[in-house]
Amino acid sequence: MTSASTARLEARISTDLHAMLKRASELQGRTMTDFVVAAVQDAAQEAITKAEVIRLSLADQECFAQAMLSPPKATPALKRAFSRRRKLLRVE
Repeated sequence: MTSASTARLEARISTDLHAMLKRASELQGRTMTDFVVAAVQDAAQEAITKAEVIRLSLADQECFAQAMLSPPKATPALKRAFSRRRKLLRVE
């Protein structure tokens, strides 16, 4: 059985923050390391989700759906672009 690889993370924090983290971890019955790692993991996942997910207002959703259901006619420039794409990719 192999163990998961780990990396070390160090941070300098104020004594007040240290005391707060210690108290919060004790209230949850966790080690401070476990508490901090879980909190950082949650914050990282939230940051990634916010960066990767596109959120649209209801009006924007309706506009997007309408464009997908009834796309505008292709302009000559768009037709030329698709033709160049086919030639570049050799798509038949």
